[in-house]
Amino acid sequence: MLEKGMKQYMNKEIEEQKEYIKKVERLNAGKSLKYTIITMGCQLNENDSEKISGMAENMGYIRTDKLENANLVIFNTCCVRENAEERLFGKVGELKNLKEKNNMIIAVGGCMMQEKNMAEKIKKSYPQVDLIFGTHTLHKLPEDIYNILENRKKIQDILDIDGEVYEGLPIVRDSKVQASITIMYGCNNFCSYCIVPYVRGRERSRRPADIIEEAKEVAKQGYKEIMLLGQNVNSYLRNEMELIKEGKLVDKDGDYKEIDSFAKLLRELDKIEGIERIRFISPHPKDFTDDVIEAIRDCDKICKFVHLPLQSGSTNMLKIMNRRYTKEDYLNLVEKMRKMIPDIKFSTDIIVGFAGETEEDFEETLDVVKKVGFEQVFMFIYSRRVGTPGDKMQNQIPEDIKHKRFDRLKKLVEEQIAEKSKEIVDTMQKVLVEGFSKGNEEMLTGRTESNKVVVFKGDENLINTIVELEIVENHLWYFVGKVV
Repeated sequence: MLEKGMKQYMNKEIEEQKEYIKKVERLNAGKSLKYTIITMGCQLNENDSEKISGMAENMGYIRTDKLENANLVIFNTCCVRENAEERLFGKVGELKNLKEKNNMIIAVGGCMMQEKNMAEKIKKSYPQVDLIFGTHTLHKLPEDIYNILENRKKIQDILDIDGEVYEGLPIVRDSKVQASITIMYGCNNFCSYCIVPYVRGRERSRRPADIIEEAKEVAKQGYKEIMLLGQNVNSYLRNEMELIKEGKLVDKDGDYKEIDSFAKLLRELDKIEGIERIRFISPHPKDFTDDVIEAIRDCDKICKFVHLPLQSGSTNMLKIMNRRYTKEDYLNLVEKMRKMIPDIKFSTDIIVGFAGETEEDFEETLDVVKKVGFEQVFMFIYSRRVGTPGDKMQNQIPEDIKHKRFDRLKKLVEEQIAEKSKEIVDTMQKVLVEGFSKGNEEMLTGRTESNKVVVFKGDENLINTIVELEIVENHLWYFVGKVV
């Protein structure tokens, strides 16, 4: 009954927001108003921005990429790295003179606004901002915009508690080839360097039926690839497991009965006609269970390419980071996956210079990179975030040492990728064609299953199809192919 009552409440909330969308649309009728969104951060932020676009366009705004032409500017912020703050403040400052000229509404939302000190700083230092909203109140954007238009009153709409999972928001996707589908929100892990659990809340999983329905809908729209999103996708439904076992979440259609894990969700998505590739980010190594590995192995559509965040190769650092696995655990997991799926490939995230990292710790990271041979490595210099345990640690690493270590890691990774790239030349690769290359409009561009960029000459009718190409040239970060 509790689940049913909460669902009814959330449906009612979305219906109310749809009414506000209509109200704003009526206010905007005949005005040809434009909006722009500046997105900072991860793919979850990008997916949130697609929902913001959906709401904005339903409210009668037309998208523009030029700030100077916008009547509604929305910043969807990230708080993982310090340079995001600098970028935000710079951009908001630029709008001060444009605000009156364009009768502009300026809204700042996303993860950064869940940090109390940041919301207060925006209010105090940037009076041109009309709306501050958080990650848990994104769905209320139409109501907030309406109240600003009607009352010209500044609004702060932030919840400190964990948000709910709202379904039914309109969405305008940026890509015409890959559709991102969020399967869960929040995080329970509290890695000591990370602010995300504090700003996105605890883990909440979407209903399996809602995810399946969205995947079927994007397949009908012609999307060939879906990307499943979550801070920790392989803990999908973990928080709900007790309620599932007790039968409290199983509805009359049997939702949750057949799908009660990430592995079962993957297998169900693999059945959807029209979808040809399934990817997911980000899994946590400590939660990577055998049933998920088996699903990757058995399902034709799931890419045999896994993003497996390492963060550090040192067991000592992993303990300080609160990652809850060791170097040996990580390497054993990679080895197990390679035995079960011989052609599997990996990408990863690595943080350089976290508090207390010694030269020996860093060498352990280099050792893992050498042993695994990643296809891609996303490297980050540690950036302190107020409110995390890492920020309070005393033994912070000097910036010059961080940068020297980063350069050494980068050199190793590039050397490895250069060697591995040679192996792809003269092979046949299946490429999902995304469109024309930005660097050369005479060439098409797409990605292999292992996320390698390939450009080639071909007819535009090939866009949004998977074609088999012979790889003829290697340029390290991209390849040249030809249709055979």
